[in-house]
Amino acid sequence: MGIPLFHVDAFTDRPFAGNPAAVCLLPDGPEPEAAWQQNVAAELNLSETAFLRRRPSGWDLRWFTPAAEVDLCGHATLASAHVLWEAGYAQKGTTLDFETRSGRLSARSDGDGAIELDFPAEPASPCPPVRGVLEALGRDSAPYFGKNRMDYLAAFDDEEDVRTMRPDFGKLRGACGPFRGIIVTAKSSRPEFDFVSRYFAPAFGIDEDPVTGSAHCCLAPFWGGRLGKTELTGFQASARGGVVGVRIRGDRVALRGRAVSVSRGELL
Repeated sequence: MGIPLFHVDAFTDRPFAGNPAAVCLLPDGPEPEAAWQQNVAAELNLSETAFLRRRPSGWDLRWFTPAAEVDLCGHATLASAHVLWEAGYAQKGTTLDFETRSGRLSARSDGDGAIELDFPAEPASPCPPVRGVLEALGRDSAPYFGKNRMDYLAAFDDEEDVRTMRPDFGKLRGACGPFRGIIVTAKSSRPEFDFVSRYFAPAFGIDEDPVTGSAHCCLAPFWGGRLGKTELTGFQASARGGVVGVRIRGDRVALRGRAVSVSRGELL
């Protein structure tokens, strides 16, 4: 028997949109070495590969890009919950608990096909603009520049600044230093969305991530404070695009989205 493997598009209600993730269901017994998991993620070459391993009360969950393990990933967690319910590994309607490098996370179905994730808030603090990062983005300045424990955040006044941005990924790869990458954002001009964003992480093997749940753990408190709202809807304006609903709950953020299975198979 091979190891079950699923390909899921997350933060979308249709295939070939949103953010693709692989979900690998590891067998009982000793966990495979991290190097093996990294090799699988590199071979699959999706923005994230999630590895799930059953525990007495919930699941262990790890996330790997094609180049590195990460501390937090929203879309691959959404994909993991979708797989567990859809493929019968967990009873539909139950809350799923995941033990991760960012502590315990949970997922629940809201009853209409959407999935809500309980994640930590990751607010940004202002910091001096990193000249090399702005140069790589093709911008001289940003009205706001900050950072959290994982990423830089740059906010702009005009949505078109975000949508039309064409970064120099070679320069950006070295400019972000110890951080995964940079979130760029602006207030949305469209009434159905509160803000738009994009996310670049070339040092982690992802020039542009299609839809980044963990970035919204930063974007939710950032825009919630500025707009005076606790519930917001963000649109990630990548080529594939995706919609992320967020709800601020103190030091936690609820991320809401849908997922669609694209294929299933097994690792030999």
